[in-house]
Order: sequence, then structure tokens, then C-alpha cells
Amino acid sequence: MEIIDVFLKTISSIASGSGFLAIHWEQAVMIVVSFLLMYLAIVRKFEPLLLLPIAFGMMLTNIPGSEVFHPEFFTGPDAVANGVNYSQVLHDGGLLDMLYIGVKTQIFPPLIFLGIGCMTDFGPLIANPKSLLLGAAAQAGIFITFLGACLLSFTGIDALTFTFKEASSIGIIGGADGPTAIFLTSKLAPQLMGSIAVAAYSYMALVPIIQPPIMKFLTTKKERSVVMGQLRTVSKREKIIFPIAVTVIVAFIIPDATALVGMLMLGNLFRESGVVDRLVKTASNELMNIITIMLGTVVGATATAENFLTIKTLLIVALGLIAFCMGTACGVLLGKLMYKISGGKINPLIGSAGVSAVPMAARVSQTVGAQENPSNFLLMHAMGPNVAGVIGSAVAAGVLLNIFG
Repeated sequence: MEIIDVFLKTISSIASGSGFLAIHWEQAVMIVVSFLLMYLAIVRKFEPLLLLPIAFGMMLTNIPGSEVFHPEFFTGPDAVANGVNYSQVLHDGGLLDMLYIGVKTQIFPPLIFLGIGCMTDFGPLIANPKSLLLGAAAQAGIFITFLGACLLSFTGIDALTFTFKEASSIGIIGGADGPTAIFLTSKLAPQLMGSIAVAAYSYMALVPIIQPPIMKFLTTKKERSVVMGQLRTVSKREKIIFPIAVTVIVAFIIPDATALVGMLMLGNLFRESGVVDRLVKTASNELMNIITIMLGTVVGATATAENFLTIKTLLIVALGLIAFCMGTACGVLLGKLMYKISGGKINPLIGSAGVSAVPMAARVSQTVGAQENPSNFLLMHAMGPNVAGVIGSAVAAGVLLNIFG
């Protein structure tokens, strides 16, 4: 009988501590949302390298009693008033609390940029410096959406009100650059991290679906059919000087952008120098993969039910879409202007690649152009604005951080 009593008490203890009895409907909804994101990542292959760990982190944090992440350590009243108590995090925190320190201290996003720099060829941008303007134009979506989010505050409705810091984090979605969005949001509006990260990476994955209708609406068949001349050959000396020069110029003008731009350019200098192949392989493979796993999982963990299931989340998703569409449109419109000025030598489609979804946005420019003219090859021309967009989004983040940080 004693054995039976012990067995029953054990079963009762397990049952009472089970998450099934403690779960709220909001947490159940978030777990279902995480399943949907896993489906999009695995089956639909929407940005799987980051969307899959984000989805799994979201599932983990919404399981009752899991204790893997404590958002109050980072965004609670005490943390906001007095700063994060890292001693408490290390003593009482769970696994994902420890990893979130890498986001909060802004370590992970710059390391992602280091890997991107190692994998990116800036040659097309150096060969055609005018494409820097297209990358800059595409960042207009960031600031237009920032102003739009600020204007919602005049409605007087709390659910529609965003602070300047929150509006900045929402606007940066328009850059289509997940690490930059995480970098800025961790500093300005950490309570919105889950919503902004999911929106940013979702729109990055949906580039091939969102951009073509905008590109075709804003251009004519004649413009889309323009065949651009071959880019000049860029010397090794130019490729080595470029990352050094960009880092110095940007760091002196906008010091807050130094971490992102500096790591991006360091990675590119590794690549172009030709003397540190081991570092290039490590930064672009092992390091990049490790940071991607940790960053994605912990960002997903910030999407708790109380932070995610709000009207503001829906607004963030909507405003993020507007930001992305406006960025694409502004890039194409400047491309049209350059088409006119150049006498029809520039295909305006490459302007859409000004958003920094590398290299997906450049591939979309190539695909849409080839639909009109199968002999057209725009990929390398579009890579110029594409990599310029990476620099531009980092600079935009630095500007917003300088003003509101």
C-alpha cells in the first residue's frame, strides 16, 4: 500500500506541476503561432536559418513553468529604472536569459555582420558608386514609417501610441535587415523585440512575393527591358581600401553605427586581403552558424504572450510592411530618375535591391528584368545597391540611436 501511495503522490505531484494545468489561452495561441512559423520555415523555406530557431524559442518561452526566459529581468520596471541586474540574471536566470545577454549587450548582431562582410563582394558597388544612392534611397522607407508611427500618437488612443524609441524600432524594419533591427530594438524598445524580429525576418523571406508587384507597377516595359553595360573590373587595391575608408568615414560621422559598419567592413577586409583565409572560413561558417542559432532562439523567446498578443503587434506588422514597401518604391523611383538622367542606360529595377536583403533582393531584380528581356543580366548591377543597402540600414540605425538612444 505504501508503494501505491508513493506512486499516486508522485503522479499527483507531476500532474500539479505540469504545464498542461497551468497554461493560459494566450500561451496556447503563441505556441500555435510558433508551429505556424516552423511550418513556414521547414515546408515553405521562408528564411529558415533564422525563422526556425525564432519559432522554437517562441514555443519554449510560452510553455508554462519552463523558466528558460524571464523578460522581467530585462524589461521590467526595475530594469527600466535602474538598468539590468546582470548578477540576478546569472544567478536566477534560465538558459535563454544567459543568451539574451548577447543581444542586450549588442554582441550578436555585429558578429552576424562580421560573417556577412566575409561573404559579400563589394566589387559591384565600387565599380558603380552611383548605386550607393539607390541603397540610400531605399532607406527612406525607414524614416517615412518612423514619422507615420509617431503620427499615430495624435489619435490619443493608448493602443495606437508609440514613443519615439518604439517608432524608430518599427521604422528600421523597412531596411529588411534582421540583425540591424535586433541591434536597434535591443537598445531602444526591447519590449517589442519579438514582434519586430518576427516582422523583419518574415518580410525578408517574402521579398520575392512583395517586391515584384511594386516594381512592375512603378516601371514601364521599356524601362524593365533596359540592358545595362558590363561593370568595370575592380582592382584588389580598391577592394582593400574600400572597407577601411568606409569604416573611418562612417565612424567619424556617425559613431553609433561603428559597431555594425565596423564589423561588416572588418569581415570584408578579411575576405579581400587574401591573407587570412582561416579567419574568413571561421567567421562566415562556424561563427556565423553558432551566433545565428543563439540569436534566433533567444529573439524568439522574447515573444511572450503578454508582449506579443496585443494591438500594437498587429500595428507593428502592418507598419513594417509599409516600411518595406516604401523602401522598395523609393529605390525604384530613384532608379527611374537615374534612367531619365542617363538617357535610358540604367534599369530602374536595380533600385528595388536597395533594401538590404542580401542577395535575395538582387535576385528579384534579376528575375523581374529577365521576364521582360531574357538576355538581360541585372544581378551584378543590382548587387551594388544591395550591399549599399546593408551599409545604409546600419547608418540609419546609428542615426536613430544617436538621436533617441
